[in-house]
Amino acid sequence: MSDSLIIIPTYNEKENIGKMLDVLMALSFSFDVLIIDDNSKDGTAGIVKDYIKQFPDRIYIEERSGKLGLGTAYIHGFKWALKREYQYIFEMDADFSHNPNDLIRLRDACSNGNADLSIGSRYITGVNVVNWPMGRVMMSYFASMYVRIVTGMTIRDTTAGFKCYSRKVLEALNFDKIKFTGYAFQIEMKFAAWKLGFKIVEVPIIFADRSEGQSKMSGGIFKEAIFGVLSIKIKSWFSNYSKK
Repeated sequence: MSDSLIIIPTYNEKENIGKMLDVLMALSFSFDVLIIDDNSKDGTAGIVKDYIKQFPDRIYIEERSGKLGLGTAYIHGFKWALKREYQYIFEMDADFSHNPNDLIRLRDACSNGNADLSIGSRYITGVNVVNWPMGRVMMSYFASMYVRIVTGMTIRDTTAGFKCYSRKVLEALNFDKIKFTGYAFQIEMKFAAWKLGFKIVEVPIIFADRSEGQSKMSGGIFKEAIFGVLSIKIKSWFSNYSKK
């Protein structure tokens, strides 16, 4: 068993998931992969199960009854990982917007660079986004700026979804206090780790929009993030995210 687990939530990703697993299994570092599938109707889970036959000790799947939210998918995966001996737990999309080759750099930031949480950052060295409409780039960039202003975090890419957690971060968090399940989940998890004093490091990446499959993004997702940030900040005045 690897010491590193990649968690990938899926919903109707048949165009991407096989290609992604091919790339992940061929990386120079041996990562394990956990797919959290929310009852995809296009056969995504079946494709994953075929790969499990080839890599029974490296690829795993957890199937859920339906679309229950990105946040609950990751928390399901975090709990699964903590029941095992994984030391580094990753969040990653299935659609190649996150470059699998960057996984090794994210892991290195935690294993050798003393980070507790490393973030694949689109904005730490400018704006490194490919194939996004300018309106979406600006919306994402200024959303991160807004989050920094409201929360006080210095992270440049506050909405990033490509991350590596050291085990101790997830062990310290009370998942029941993570309230958001959509886009704001990514912000709340960073805020929770930051409030608990963990060291967060941004690793520059180039983010490429998906070329196959259907995007799950919408204007409502960004609205959740905007209004959710205020809720997260206010809640932090009265409680923290610690298990203690």
